[in-house]
Amino acid sequence: MLRRTFLTAATSVAGAAATGASAGARPSVGSADVIRMRGGLDTLMAADDARGGSADLERAALAGARDALALQQGVATERTRQRLFSIAANYTATAAWSCVDSRRLDQAEAHLNTALRLAGLARDAETAMRVWNSNAMLAHQRGRHGEAVAAAQAAQSTAVSRRDPLYASLAHARTAVAYANRGERQSALRSLGYAGEALAKAPAAIRPSWIAFYGPAELHALTAIVRDRLGDAAEAEAASHQALSVLGRPFRRNRALATSRLALAQLHQGDLDQACATTNAAFQLMRGAPLPGRMRTLLGDFYRDLFTLAPSATAARDWADRYRTEWSCPA
Repeated sequence: MLRRTFLTAATSVAGAAATGASAGARPSVGSADVIRMRGGLDTLMAADDARGGSADLERAALAGARDALALQQGVATERTRQRLFSIAANYTATAAWSCVDSRRLDQAEAHLNTALRLAGLARDAETAMRVWNSNAMLAHQRGRHGEAVAAAQAAQSTAVSRRDPLYASLAHARTAVAYANRGERQSALRSLGYAGEALAKAPAAIRPSWIAFYGPAELHALTAIVRDRLGDAAEAEAASHQALSVLGRPFRRNRALATSRLALAQLHQGDLDQACATTNAAFQLMRGAPLPGRMRTLLGDFYRDLFTLAPSATAARDWADRYRTEWSCPA
């Protein structure tokens, strides 16, 4: 339903432009078109928050990017053209993020390269920061942890991160995860400290919908990842509880991910029964929607570690029998 609604609206925008052109004059493009296209972005981000990345979300986002670029054919001011490039970059970054979340890595990389080029045409540091943040996550998924550090540091160096502490906090937190994946304990914890300090300074402000996920809850969730990767399972469990205690209800996918990470931290402390019960809560949260690729991978890690720690335990066998189909099926 979301995809049909968005594509219908997008087609109407393109159709209006085509009608103007066929009448012998280039259509005029202005603020109303920009606002309409941005509204489509907000709709897609709300779908991502609830369900996670999917091929449908990717297709809808790419359709939005095409329509934003098609509007460049109309009569517009230079400012409007830059805003349209920015919107196209954000739609493309949304498509890329959908691929990152669903672990379709080659598609994600291609979309991120396009989004970065469009952000450059728009002279849009905010979207460039978004792309570097996603590049850091993609590099982690590919196991290129040095590249992940470099991408996160590139996000730190953007003008918006220097200007707005919220963006700086996210960039430092992403750097902490990259350092933890490399086993660089002190650097990871130092970056977490920087992230917390920056977040405490971030003013309330109107920002794009793509970064609405970031705040205290997400920083706690990223802290849980860092701590677990560093072998601090008890601290990871505490951070996951903190994340879940303040995470907003619209972020169903993020809540399911945080719950899965809580289960992993419990497992790494040897609490098998509690860990298996916690994963049940994660599955319940996503009931009615396919599991995003990142969550399936995380539950795959849980399955592997569960059987490594206790291959003959009843809890391990029961977990595998109950959930194998749910977590292993592609979204």
